[in-house]
Amino acid sequence: MASTADFRNGMVIEFNNDLYTIVQFQHVKPGKGPAFVRTKLRNIKTGRVIDNTFSSGTRVNIARVERRPYQYLYRDDMGYYFMHIETFDQIHVPEEMIESHDFLKEGQNVEVVVHADTETILSVDLPQFVVMEVTYTEQGLKGDTATNALKQAKIETGATVMVPLFIKVGDRIKIDTYNRTYLERAKS
Repeated sequence: MASTADFRNGMVIEFNNDLYTIVQFQHVKPGKGPAFVRTKLRNIKTGRVIDNTFSSGTRVNIARVERRPYQYLYRDDMGYYFMHIETFDQIHVPEEMIESHDFLKEGQNVEVVVHADTETILSVDLPQFVVMEVTYTEQGLKGDTATNALKQAKIETGATVMVPLFIKVGDRIKIDTYNRTYLERAKS
């Protein structure tokens, strides 16, 4: 058990018979009345974000969550398969549990989030930044660089991202997997 004074971003708590991650919290001490904590909570299973207000000092259960290192192996009709880096145990994860699954590349390291008490898989977290090769994009027009124009580019995993006009087929680019945006050309 923990109180609202122990809240931290990323902490996993049990709330309404479900597991939630604290995305954001703020302690508020109004001029009149008792203090309270305003939070944004993300449901681990559905990904839905809700707002909730806790009275200051409210006790909540902290869920024991472990982040385990795995390596992506392959995908088939049933889902995605991963291998634990140290024990070589293999697990199967359905597509719904992997956000930005279209950025997964064979051999890539990921973190599998597991509820430690029940040993159930909660989610698969990709690295925040990945480097991918552009396999298809339209040719940019020469001299069309006055504006911050973007075009679509297909990368080696089949995902599509918006890139600047100067990017061409064969370029390696750095992508932010959290908000699915182009960051820069990758250094060779």
